[in-house]
Amino acid sequence: MKNIHLVLFILIFMACNDSAVKDTAVVDSKFEAVNYDLVYSKEKLNPLLGKYTPFTLSTDLALLDENEKLVIRKLIEAAQYMDEMFWYEAYGDKEELLASIEDEDLKTFATINYGPWDRLNNNAVFIEGHEEKTAGSNYYPKDMTKEEFESAELNSKEGLYSFIRRDDDGGLSLLPYHDHYKKENAAVAKLLREASELTDNEAFKNYLELRAEALLNDEYQASDMAWLDMKDNHLDIVIGPIETYEDQLFGFKAAHEAYVLVKDMEWSAKLAKYAQFLPDLQKGLPVAPEYKSESPGNDTELNAYDVIYYAGDCNAGSKTIAINLPNDEQVQLEKGTRRLQLKNAMKAKFDKILLPISEALIVPSQRKHITFDAFFANTMFHEVAHGLGIKNTIDGKSTVRKALKEHSSALEEGKADMLGLYMIHQLHKRGEIDGDLMDYYVTFMTSIFRSVRFGASSAHGKANMIRFNFFDEMGAFKRDDNTGYYTVNADNLLKAMNELSEIILTLQGDGDYDAVASLVQEKGKIGEVLKSDLDKLADLGIPVDVVFNQGISVLKL
Repeated sequence: MKNIHLVLFILIFMACNDSAVKDTAVVDSKFEAVNYDLVYSKEKLNPLLGKYTPFTLSTDLALLDENEKLVIRKLIEAAQYMDEMFWYEAYGDKEELLASIEDEDLKTFATINYGPWDRLNNNAVFIEGHEEKTAGSNYYPKDMTKEEFESAELNSKEGLYSFIRRDDDGGLSLLPYHDHYKKENAAVAKLLREASELTDNEAFKNYLELRAEALLNDEYQASDMAWLDMKDNHLDIVIGPIETYEDQLFGFKAAHEAYVLVKDMEWSAKLAKYAQFLPDLQKGLPVAPEYKSESPGNDTELNAYDVIYYAGDCNAGSKTIAINLPNDEQVQLEKGTRRLQLKNAMKAKFDKILLPISEALIVPSQRKHITFDAFFANTMFHEVAHGLGIKNTIDGKSTVRKALKEHSSALEEGKADMLGLYMIHQLHKRGEIDGDLMDYYVTFMTSIFRSVRFGASSAHGKANMIRFNFFDEMGAFKRDDNTGYYTVNADNLLKAMNELSEIILTLQGDGDYDAVASLVQEKGKIGEVLKSDLDKLADLGIPVDVVFNQGISVLKL
């Protein structure tokens, strides 16, 4: 009955609206979202769920025309398939797991984590009867060793878009994504093509059509190029197998995810000027010339968005608040990247998490330096800094990602943090950034406490552990043992920034897997003092991250 009423409504709408396009009716999605406002209204909340705080994703619908609203519905329905695909990659059979959980709070927590492992607690098992999460998730056979994979004679075994499976003889074989997900990809491609027919923006139309084709054959480079060609599009979607964080065995396999986005045209115009400084900033990096010999692509954009839907990898555990894409090294060098600042999600984390952390851990005299503008800038330049440095080892034998394997993501996130701060320092000296430098430094330091709580299973969490311990040794901050408050030392922080930047850029350029593994082993851990401070944040009830109320019904489309 519900679907019948919806179809009647859409037919009436189409009859009354001259702008409606043929065959644009959208039926109710088969995917149901959790209403976290209902879950979090309980008098006694499960402690696991207390790690998160709900936030509703929305945008100013008055700025959208009727066709754009129809496009958003199509894009959200396409994005929902990414959720199902990532469930398979992270765990396996979603329905079987959820059906086995009687406690509704645990079922909700499993939904947030895409499996029975707590992503904010180093993937600890939280449902009895399940084994520890394997480093390779569901990308590889669970009984496969690293040595077996490395000795296997398989073409493109390190490719981003394939599973490794056992064949009938017990050996290893490739299962391409486009074969395994044939049914899902066909549905997503259909929705993207329908969305392309509704939009008047030719560049966006071209991207949607090419992205639909890419899902069917795992050839994404053309659609990545087309995505960078879009300049004046109001709507956007990032969709497909993209990041490799979920593969912690080798860091080779890409995970499915999606963001549905509405561009903030005014904020984006303000950010546009910073891209021009990248080539000069690359030359000034604090490292030997051979480690900064590559030139960033010149088709680089900085944009701000309202994100109105997350799905898959980016929605698992800690939520992404800024993006730097495409990841394809060839596309980055030839054309550049786009940096997307998810302004509404960023503001949620600042208000609900960063400010309460500052009141608990930062010396009162420096709390005035914690501002949203500084948080936005630090996050933005982190993403910009992914384009600096080096993508290929200096011996020319490999990309940095392949050379450093499972440690690549953590080191890259650490690089982006350091070089983002380097960019702020340099641009402030040139008068291109306003405000007190201490705003950026103190906000940056406070954000370390926020991100380190993501744990060692997160590349961002691990990067922040390394940085915290390195900064501690360099005297970038001082902790008062009596009050537990931290004070930032600006001079020492700058020294630490330059030294750690040089170390990371050199390790990447050398492709030195063993040295990076040693750095992670030595510095990528939480000491007793830091642990006590993080426990204090938990005792105060400060959430670690956010969960989203989102979707077609939330947007009232």
